[in-house]
Amino acid sequence: VQLQASGGGLVQPGGSLRLSCAASGFTLGYYSVAWFRQAPGKEREGISAIRAGDRKTTYSNSVKGRFTISRDATKNTISLQMNTLEPDDTAVYYCAATSGNPIFSNMLQPNAYTYWGQGTQVTVSS
Repeated sequence: VQLQASGGGLVQPGGSLRLSCAASGFTLGYYSVAWFRQAPGKEREGISAIRAGDRKTTYSNSVKGRFTISRDATKNTISLQMNTLEPDDTAVYYCAATSGNPIFSNMLQPNAYTYWGQGTQVTVSS
């Protein structure tokens, strides 16, 4: 069971990136998946999640309206479309998954997730 995040890079403020979380060894469609990020010197922050059972999504206030999480069942991936990027979005981004359905208030909590991918660096700078 492995997760791999990809798609990070350097982008100018106002630009867009699309991150992808690919799974091997299991079908992501049956799992709840979340994206987290961690900037230097800061705690890991949950920013978006999609629940397995009802496909309910949630976003942190810091990214709501700018980021969109989605599933691609044919590719066994979860994507995070990030628009209108800001320098404060600079961080290492991680995807995580669990076979359960976290209650809504826990969907952005790291301890709700069992499997973690390696991070992908996103840098927003001019």
